[in-house]
Amino acid sequence: MIKDKTRKFFKGVYAIWYREFKVFQREKSRVISAMFLPLFWFVIFGNGVGSISSLKINYRHFIFPGFLAMTVIFSSLFNGAYIVWDKKMDFLKEVLVTPHPRITVFIGKMVGCMTDALLQAYILLAIGIIIGIPFNPVSVLFSAIMLFVLAAGLVSLGLIIGSFMKSFEGYGILSSFIVYPLFLLSGALYPIENLPAWLRILTHFDPATYAVDGLRHIMFGVSSMSYVTNIIVLICFDLAMIITGAWAFKRMKL
Repeated sequence: MIKDKTRKFFKGVYAIWYREFKVFQREKSRVISAMFLPLFWFVIFGNGVGSISSLKINYRHFIFPGFLAMTVIFSSLFNGAYIVWDKKMDFLKEVLVTPHPRITVFIGKMVGCMTDALLQAYILLAIGIIIGIPFNPVSVLFSAIMLFVLAAGLVSLGLIIGSFMKSFEGYGILSSFIVYPLFLLSGALYPIENLPAWLRILTHFDPATYAVDGLRHIMFGVSSMSYVTNIIVLICFDLAMIITGAWAFKRMKL
């Protein structure tokens, strides 16, 4: 009985994941645009601000982890809009009349959206190797793990927001108030140690701060906290978002 329920759960998750992945494959322009923005900012800030930076390490190297996190932030929160789309197209109604519980739909959506976000982030990671970011096999592996953990929480956050929204306009306005603070408060563009005390406190409420700090630690040995501390904080954030997301999907009105 337990084996049958487990098999049924994973089949449901796979079906939702496969549908999300096929949608992603058909929208190649979305991948290109999601990659272009972080690279554009990286070139502009790396060469502009980098020319006046007094950091001990190359400024372009310093900000690269931030743009990896930026790719995950933008992709993850953007995916939440597809929940609104699925409501409009009655796709969720068709899914939810099946015997699968709503938690199955949430997990399937989460894994599908994570696949989209991580493919884009890992492509940028590969570009970093090409443009001279000093990677080694260990730093690539641990960077990939950090991005995976960040994506799990942020994708869940996007799905939570989308589950309560009824229009694309409403989702767009609310998500924009979340996306830019997540990125700008993460320390992606500057060392948070130099910030005023009140602003430094705000950065510690930003989950992306821990991802950026952890990525810098593993890539360059420059960080405020250890890699383990950063990833533990992110895992706690993930658990909170997944539990909240499962609850939000149960309460979601179609």
